[in-house]
Amino acid sequence: MVDCSDDAIISKTLDGRITSWNAAAEAMYGYTAQEAIGRSVSLIMPADRLGEMDAILGRIRAGGRVEHHETVRVRKDGRTVPVSLTVSPVHGPGGRAVGASSIARDITERKKTQAKFEGLLEAAPDAMVGVHRDGTIAFVNHQAEALFGYDRHELLRRPIETLVPQRLEGIHPQHRDKYFANPQVRPMGVGLNLSGRRKDGSEFPAEISLSSITTEEGLLVTAAVRDVTAQKQASQYARSLIEASLDPLVTISVDGKITDVNEATIKATGVPRERLIGTDFSDYFTDPENARRGYRRVFAEGSVTRPLQRLGVSRHPRHGARSLRRRP
Repeated sequence: MVDCSDDAIISKTLDGRITSWNAAAEAMYGYTAQEAIGRSVSLIMPADRLGEMDAILGRIRAGGRVEHHETVRVRKDGRTVPVSLTVSPVHGPGGRAVGASSIARDITERKKTQAKFEGLLEAAPDAMVGVHRDGTIAFVNHQAEALFGYDRHELLRRPIETLVPQRLEGIHPQHRDKYFANPQVRPMGVGLNLSGRRKDGSEFPAEISLSSITTEEGLLVTAAVRDVTAQKQASQYARSLIEASLDPLVTISVDGKITDVNEATIKATGVPRERLIGTDFSDYFTDPENARRGYRRVFAEGSVTRPLQRLGVSRHPRHGARSLRRRP
């Protein structure tokens, strides 16, 4: 079974002398079993990692083991190969450790994929944060460091609640668990009032999109975080200008649905803001088709001075409210 394995399996004494070497080890490292057996395991170790095996064998002597340790080994031709290493004790009579067995898996392709992913991560314009199921941070990009004010090493393996406003720390794990139970893509701009917390404790308004990826370590949730302070300030400024107007002002989408109104519009129509938003703009005119042609021209040409000027008010039969109409 050892020779049928795709992983390099090597046995060694507790002082690092190789005692067995399977076919996969020959393929991975380029040495035959005859060349390797009896020699020190330092044969396949880079010069700057020679102390690594001493530390590993020290753990084996103490009754421990090493699992999924990512490191580098050297082939006979001098090329390096990244491996994931698991080392277990070999027990003799009485259960005492007399040697060690190591399983090395070539993770070259995984490292290439990881490098591509990290490249995309760093190229992202938004702060990117990856979270494990237990709520600990798996990765961040440079933009996240800049946005939240932490160095990368300060965030890795910390709870994601580190970046959540302090007043929400207690309830956030419930929201997190709920998302992990049913992970779905949540795009930015879905109308949620969200905030982030910087290292200095200050908060900022944020738009956050969520998605999930499956990895060897399990499900990861990735969050793209965007600081929308400037947009919020611009929106508040625009809102103040709109509300300062004594004339009805309405914003509409390209399909003619009302997206916002000012107080003057509410007074003119007699309809609350929450009922106005989402309804058809043209329905509040006594000549809906003419109004419809007007806003379509606005989207097509950029502006229209006629026919939507000099607006008056009249009762609208469909809505049971006053509607806007052109004065003669």
